[in-house]
Amino acid sequence: MNGTDPTALSENAFSGSGGSASGGYWVVTNSTYTITPTASNYTILAGFKYTTAPDTDEVLMKLDNGNHTVSVKANGNGGVKLVGASTATFSSMDFGLTDSTSVVPTLRLTLDSAGTAKLYRDELINDDEGEQDFISVTGASGSSKSIQFGNTTGNVSWASVYVCHDGSFAPDELMRSDFAQDNHIRMALSIVETLRNSERFYLKTHVDNASIKYAYDISEDTLNKTTPPTIHVLLNRIDSPNFSSLGGVNIDQSFDISIFVTTRAINYENAFLLCMNITGEVFDELYTETGLNPTTDNLESFSADLDYKARNEDVICTHRLTLGYRRRLKMTRR
Repeated sequence: MNGTDPTALSENAFSGSGGSASGGYWVVTNSTYTITPTASNYTILAGFKYTTAPDTDEVLMKLDNGNHTVSVKANGNGGVKLVGASTATFSSMDFGLTDSTSVVPTLRLTLDSAGTAKLYRDELINDDEGEQDFISVTGASGSSKSIQFGNTTGNVSWASVYVCHDGSFAPDELMRSDFAQDNHIRMALSIVETLRNSERFYLKTHVDNASIKYAYDISEDTLNKTTPPTIHVLLNRIDSPNFSSLGGVNIDQSFDISIFVTTRAINYENAFLLCMNITGEVFDELYTETGLNPTTDNLESFSADLDYKARNEDVICTHRLTLGYRRRLKMTRR
């Protein structure tokens, strides 16, 4: 729902009544909307702002999988409560957009079948200092399966509400943008996950899972804080020069994935050989486990840039492996 009547959606319409459209928002003063799912793992992602703040403890979002239930409740203009079997809070938010630099806040609420509920704000997992920036509780006893949003007090403008009952997904598992989901999650982060799950010797014994990551920051200062061996995955190019059907219904999209493998040793030969073994296992794993469908998902090319010692003080070796993939995407499913 993107600011329109949630009961009038062409697919997965909510039940409920009331509210009105205004300026790209669905404005609610006394309405709640509900979907009845069949599964037990849920995600609801909503962006909204206040014209008038709802009463304290007003339920804004609620998930119930039949066994466990959790709610997001209003707590003034600057925060919310996550309420299950216990209560956790977010503060320092601005739902009234009182600051000229504020943007509409986003909340992501998830609930899994075991009853673990998590609440993320503004699609962050960690804050700018690298500290965890989500809250979590265990759900209270549930009653019947439902996914709900809305408010019965205050004046709330709902910009967008996205509901998924196929899993409880964190921001790095399910993104709001289909473009981001196709390219970052299904392509780049799937490579990271494949390498972390590998049973090959060096990948499982020499490289810790925490050291296999996406290359959000591979600046010298950041790399100096890490302990090799490390593997950084980077999606550095996306290309679709020709659409494979009229109207762009289907496109063939090319991806260039760069993988940086870094090792360190006082004897550079040892660093090189260890780096070569790890790089080789990265290639072997991805060659045999990814891009295996020649009509929709294909690994098409690779190249490798091998490091060498050029200065007496060099003790770090970084090999770079570049893989070229091509995938056929159906663009009407957005």
